[in-house]
Amino acid sequence: MVKIVVFWKGFRSLALKAGLDWFILAIIGMIILASIWPSIGIQKGLFSLKSIAGYGVSLIFFFYGLRLSPEKLREGLSNWRLHTVVQLSTFVLFPVLMLVLMKLFGTNGNELFWLGAFYIAALPSTVSSSVVMVSIAGGNIPAAIFNASISALIGVFITPLWMGIVLATSSQGFDLTDVVIKLIIQVLVPVLLGIFLHFKFGAFADKHRKKMRYFDQSVILLIIYTAFCESFAKNMFSEHSVSDILILGLCMIALFFFVYGIISVISRFMRFNREDSITAVFCGSKKSLIHGTVMSKVLFPNAAAAGIILLPLMMYHALQLMAASIIAQSMARKEGGNLKID
Repeated sequence: MVKIVVFWKGFRSLALKAGLDWFILAIIGMIILASIWPSIGIQKGLFSLKSIAGYGVSLIFFFYGLRLSPEKLREGLSNWRLHTVVQLSTFVLFPVLMLVLMKLFGTNGNELFWLGAFYIAALPSTVSSSVVMVSIAGGNIPAAIFNASISALIGVFITPLWMGIVLATSSQGFDLTDVVIKLIIQVLVPVLLGIFLHFKFGAFADKHRKKMRYFDQSVILLIIYTAFCESFAKNMFSEHSVSDILILGLCMIALFFFVYGIISVISRFMRFNREDSITAVFCGSKKSLIHGTVMSKVLFPNAAAAGIILLPLMMYHALQLMAASIIAQSMARKEGGNLKID
C-alpha cells in the first residue's frame, strides 16, 4: 500500500511538471474506459448518458453567462488593437491556415482527422488556461479575460459557419439551419439567460467558480466517453494505427508553434508592449476543449465518428497546455514575471 502511494505521488509530480493535470489524465481514462465498456455509452433514452450530457451542455453555458460581467466587458473594449489581433488569429488565421494545409496535402484517406483538425481551427480560445498562462508569464490579465470571454461568445456563431464550409463538401453531411437553431436553444439562450441573471447571482457564481469548473469538466468527460463509445462500438479506429496517432500528435504540436510564431511576429509588427504581446500569443494560439466538446454534441449529434473527430482536439489541448506552461514559466523567469496564481 505504501509503495502504491509513493508511486502515485511520484507519478503525479512528474505529470504536473510535464503539464499533465488530473483532467488530462481523466480524459485518457475515459477513452480507455470507452474502449473496454462501450455499451452503456451508446444507449439512447431520456435519461441515457448521451441525454444527460446534452442537458449538461446547456448548464455549462448558463453558468458561463452567469459569471460574465457586462460592465467588465465594456471596460475592456478600449484596447481594440490587441483584441483585433487575438480574434483574427483565433477565427481567421487558424481556419485559413488549415484550409491551405488541406489543399496542399489533401486528406490522403484521413478525412476524419483533417475534419477534426479543422474543427480545432474553427473553435474559440480557451478561457481558464489562457488567463492562467498570461498570469504566469506576467501579461495583460484583464485583456486576457476580455478576449477569452468575447472569443467564447463569437464562437457560438463563427464556429458552425466555418464548419459548414468544410462539412458541406465532406461525407459527413451538414444542415447549417438545423445546427444554428440547436445552438440558439442549447447554447445561446442559456448564455444570455446567465448574463441577464448576473446582477443577482454573479457574486454567487464567482464564489463557487471552482465547483462549477468541476461540473464543467465532469460534463466534458461524459461527452468524451459517449463519443468514443460510439466510435469504438462501430470499430471506427480499426483503420488507424499507432503511428497514425503519433503523427497526428506531432502535427498538433507543430500547428501550435506555427501559429504561436506567426502571432509573435504580428505582435512585434504592431509594436505591442511586453504585456500585450504575451496576451496576444497565448490567447490567440489556444483552443477551447470545453467549447469543442460541448458544441460537438450539436454539430455531430449522430456521428459514429465523433470520437475520431474529437481526438485531434484532445491531443491539441494536452500538448498546448504542456508547451504553453513551459513557455510561460520561461518568460516569467527571464522577465521576473509573477509566478503566483490567485
